[in-house]
Amino acid sequence: MQPVISIDNLSKSYAGGFEALKSVSLEIQKGEIFALLGPNGAGKTTLINIVCGIANPTSGSVVVDGHDIIREYRATRSLIGLVPQELVTETFESVWATISFSRGLFGKPADPGHLERVLKSLSLWDKKDNKIMTLSGGMKRRVLIAKALSHEPQILFLDEPTAGVDVELRQDMWRVVRSLRDAGVTIILTTHYIEEAEQIADRIGIINHGEIILVQDKDRLMRELGSKQMVLELQEPLASIPSALGAYDLELTRNGLELTYTYDSQAEHTGITALLGDLRRSEIRFHDVKTSQTSLEDIFVELVKKIR
Repeated sequence: MQPVISIDNLSKSYAGGFEALKSVSLEIQKGEIFALLGPNGAGKTTLINIVCGIANPTSGSVVVDGHDIIREYRATRSLIGLVPQELVTETFESVWATISFSRGLFGKPADPGHLERVLKSLSLWDKKDNKIMTLSGGMKRRVLIAKALSHEPQILFLDEPTAGVDVELRQDMWRVVRSLRDAGVTIILTTHYIEEAEQIADRIGIINHGEIILVQDKDRLMRELGSKQMVLELQEPLASIPSALGAYDLELTRNGLELTYTYDSQAEHTGITALLGDLRRSEIRFHDVKTSQTSLEDIFVELVKKIR
């Protein structure tokens, strides 16, 4: 399958020698939701800005739907919608005027029907005549998304799109993102809300210090790097873990009333059966069992720790 975005050996250096990106290579498939995760200063926004034509690379190349972003700037830019981190809008304009102007910037003919559908999908239709300066921060964020969608892009970049947005508005945005993906739009997002990436993304990329350290299908990433925990609520507290259980990855918490066993859920033998047998032989009784799966946030933190 031909990728819709191909990034090859992309680097970006600034005066003074700071390397924001170091030989980044990445392919984004058409119609997927790709989440790019990384700590502050990792290079996420720099990468987006280069693909969107806002910044120039020091070396390397980017091809968008078969078009080189440098030689065919207009063709590539018309394919892309960008929702930046910053709330940059003409505050004295109405919502309708600003998204209409954005559509015209890309040479698109007027299409009130399309703009109406965009505003309704973002719950902005009743605000169309309001001046942007009168809107809340969450509503201004929605206006940025409407502007990015005004020219019907095939690729949408969302750079921290839910920063400062309340939970209800955030859920509405993700519903819109899913519907866009279902319509064939490719979505690339950066987010600090890692649980959202876990819920919505098809693939995950992790960037740190300007380098891509991992790109993986989200479900496969969870299977391969995730672990499960079994928590046993004990009938009587333990002062310490008996030596007979020393072979297991156990942790004693809650003043000795909780015993946690961490294991690889994909392993051929999880060790649970053997552990339960040894608990019985050690006369350790429990009255409840709970299990939990390692989250994407746990995986992300561990990966970043390893390469610091």
